[in-house]
Amino acid sequence: MKLVVQRVKKANVVVDEKIIGEINQGFMVLIGIAPTDTKEIADFLVQKLIHLRIFEDENEKMNLSIQDINGELLLVSQFTLYADCNHGNRPSFVGTAAEPKMANELYEYFVDQCKKENIKKVATGKFGADMQVSLQNDGPVTIILEK
Repeated sequence: MKLVVQRVKKANVVVDEKIIGEINQGFMVLIGIAPTDTKEIADFLVQKLIHLRIFEDENEKMNLSIQDINGELLLVSQFTLYADCNHGNRPSFVGTAAEPKMANELYEYFVDQCKKENIKKVATGKFGADMQVSLQNDGPVTIILEK
């Protein structure tokens, strides 16, 4: 499982010209799922995500978590994080990205686990949809988490 975590001032996801998920200050997270990923891996990364200390404290040091600042999450499935571009110029996803059914189940599990934590708001994209994602990156700060 691979997460691209972006610290944002605000972010939203649009599907069919309608905003389906939006947040203010927090994390916009792209989530890629591999065929070997499990609920245990998802649990580990949920904990890593919510305890990730990349918000500034009163001394302008990255020392606060999303829970510390009462921040929000926008979680977006992103199978292209597992693109294999080693052979030619057209990305391949065969064997690198999980099949849609399995990926959707694990994505939904990840979302549900985040909702069980002390997070002000957990918004999502729509699995498998053509989404337009907008964000105002804060910093910019972008961290990749994977297991």
